[in-house]
Amino acid sequence: MLLARTDNDAPKHRGISYFLLDMKAPGVSISPLVNMADVPSFNQVFFDNVRIRASDMLGAQNQGWYVATTSLDFERSSIMSATELEMTVGQLAAFVREPRVGGRLLDVYPAARLELVDRAVESQIAVLLSYRVASMQARGLVPNYEASMTKLYATELAQRITRTGLRLMGPFGIVQEGSKWAALQGRYARMYLMSVASTIAGGTSEVQRLIIATRGVGLPRGD
Repeated sequence: MLLARTDNDAPKHRGISYFLLDMKAPGVSISPLVNMADVPSFNQVFFDNVRIRASDMLGAQNQGWYVATTSLDFERSSIMSATELEMTVGQLAAFVREPRVGGRLLDVYPAARLELVDRAVESQIAVLLSYRVASMQARGLVPNYEASMTKLYATELAQRITRTGLRLMGPFGIVQEGSKWAALQGRYARMYLMSVASTIAGGTSEVQRLIIATRGVGLPRGD
């Protein structure tokens, strides 16, 4: 997906068109960006005299920003995320019942167990928010602030769940995968690092709160 300005005289979000770009086109080069979890999840993309056909335009000319925001509405729906969060809480609950690492039985901090109960309740709320978005999509509607609500809640919950997971595992939770002392194969050490970016990718939490406030609650937007 490529957003390009096709009207230099149009203000702000107007005058932008939405194209479907072949990433193997001549002149396109990609440089991966490795994040702090040692995963290349983003890239720098460079364009050297890249040409694109007018037939590759999606939607009307100069209306690309509105196509892009609709794409983001569907991306932010986060329907799959709720199921993943629910499964993650279930894995932590199973671990707490018999917290063993490398054959050693761990002592789990009692307050962390209570945190896990909170995360279990919150994960069910995430599922309900996703049901709302899914029901809108099934009726042919495009979720807007509803998708932002789901995205905001799910990504911030993901950070709380992984933080609770590390508290349950203690020092063993930060051991990387490959070591016999890595709790749950070291998945939570990586998940904790990955979750930091979840409230940034697809629009920051601040952007989601702005959408909810203006389009959901109807508050005026400040300059």
